[in-house]
Amino acid sequence: MHKRTFVKLSSALVTGAMFSPMISFSQKEKLRNWAGNYEYSTTNLDTPETLEQLKALVKKYSKMKALGTRHCFNGIADSTHQLVSSGKFDKVIELDKQAATVTVGAGIKYGQLCPYLESNGFALHNLASLPHISIAGACATATHGSGDKNGNLATAVAALELVTASGDVVQLSRQKDGDKFAGAVVSLGALGFISKVTLNLQPNFAMRQVVYERLPMSELKDHFEEIESAGYSVSLFTDWQSDSINEVWIKSKAEPGAPFNKEAEFFGAIAASKNLHPIAELSAEHCTEQLGIPGPWYERMPHFKMGFTPSSGKELQSEFFVPRRHAVEAIQAIARLGKQVGPHLFISEIRTIAADDLWMSPCYKQDSVAIHFTWKQEWDAVSKLLPIIEKELSPFNVKPHWGKLFSIPNARLKSLYERYGDFIQLAKEYDPTGKFRNDFLSKNIYGS
Repeated sequence: MHKRTFVKLSSALVTGAMFSPMISFSQKEKLRNWAGNYEYSTTNLDTPETLEQLKALVKKYSKMKALGTRHCFNGIADSTHQLVSSGKFDKVIELDKQAATVTVGAGIKYGQLCPYLESNGFALHNLASLPHISIAGACATATHGSGDKNGNLATAVAALELVTASGDVVQLSRQKDGDKFAGAVVSLGALGFISKVTLNLQPNFAMRQVVYERLPMSELKDHFEEIESAGYSVSLFTDWQSDSINEVWIKSKAEPGAPFNKEAEFFGAIAASKNLHPIAELSAEHCTEQLGIPGPWYERMPHFKMGFTPSSGKELQSEFFVPRRHAVEAIQAIARLGKQVGPHLFISEIRTIAADDLWMSPCYKQDSVAIHFTWKQEWDAVSKLLPIIEKELSPFNVKPHWGKLFSIPNARLKSLYERYGDFIQLAKEYDPTGKFRNDFLSKNIYGS
């Protein structure tokens, strides 16, 4: 019989954690998000270290929000009253080898968890472009990676632990709670404070990635399916300033002993001869290894290394999802806006995501294509461009990434989500007084 493997601290550290005081204070300056574009509305911050401390805080406050690694670009995790950090909930709690699951504290980052899984012979099915994000925050906002057959990160969730507005602890699992569980995983922070997450695992595997430059945009019209299915995960990077896709990143499983021959061309694109950054002007030092060199899955699936500042740093981000069947039309619609978009853009990324059954996921019941925009920090210009982009994509029932910048009104959002009303009822069940409701949820979910 397989025994469950537990990650434990030494007895001295456990004793210290049990009796250490909770960190609770009012900061002199307000916190900002990772990119620096969003300032949180209060200096009041608690950092509980145990579930009991967290339950006490939830009971204490009439209004509060859980705060993760601050990688969202809008106010989804903001509060004008009280922020409670998940930062100390950052441990591996249990690895169940027989069930192929791992249970972790909600605040652990993917970059922290992945080496541990690798060392124990396991892997996750998908990762986002950044390994710096917390697991609970990524799943609650339906953050994703790429791949024709790969669902977003939340689709790996097998169970979760939630502290509700009353301070009660609720355990939900896909196996036992079915439909309600599907409503709770992409929670948008509306249901309570997620304290623990259990993820499904798969056997460990190696990967390699190859980058191609200057893919003719015309090739997408006739070969989009072939291009996007060319690897386990495929990303197209473009600045919309020419008739070419700037870079194509193809990430594939590296089968042991299988020969690897890098093709010199890919639908007219030329294989890169050195490591590249998605933003051509920036050094590839911070990017994961390319050139077909095999390595662990978690060192190839993200675009950026854990130990470095990812992407460009000071930036804005927005992202829009359309049904996969409309991919080429949607890409062509944005390409027509190239002259308007280009001056304010660092880069765009186009990725595919498989359908799921999670109520508030943009990929609910539909294979999707996501068009991502990494903007310069020029909010005045970007705020004017977002409605234009959304209008161009509206014929395709465009949905926004919940953690990024958008202007689609609540009335439109409500019509796009089949289980929208069910989600509001679920939120009221767990948070009847609106303890976890904030300005973002009032505007975009409750419509007030």
